[in-house]
Amino acid sequence: MFEIMPFGYRRVSAYNPFRELEEMSRSFWEDTNITAFRTDICEKDGSYILDAELPGFKKEDISIDLDKDCLTIRAEHKSEQTEEENNSYVRRERFYGTYTRSFNVKGIDTDAITAAYNDGVLTLTMPKKAPEVPASRRLEIQ
Repeated sequence: MFEIMPFGYRRVSAYNPFRELEEMSRSFWEDTNITAFRTDICEKDGSYILDAELPGFKKEDISIDLDKDCLTIRAEHKSEQTEEENNSYVRRERFYGTYTRSFNVKGIDTDAITAAYNDGVLTLTMPKKAPEVPASRRLEIQ
């Protein structure tokens, strides 16, 4: 199970008495706070099932790349506003950008991974590799 834990998901922070003021200032001025998309991973019938919440994305905006033992899910919102449009927003909370998460898939049969996208949820079915049993052999005595 620990083979498919996401990379870089820990946050270590020291005590900062001004943290709340800094966060309030950051949220007021920057207001582009994006978090990584959420995933659930469960084990079922010799496979891991990964469900990733990606609401509002089109299937064409999602890419899944596999590089050795690293599976990367990338989803990108593109701004569809043209130069002719002159919208005067009072507040704009929808963010256009890229979301990326990477997972270690060591111990997964990467050739048999399947993906489906339905109702804003990307589902990856990742079968486990069959455990390698060392071949038995007889040693000659010399």
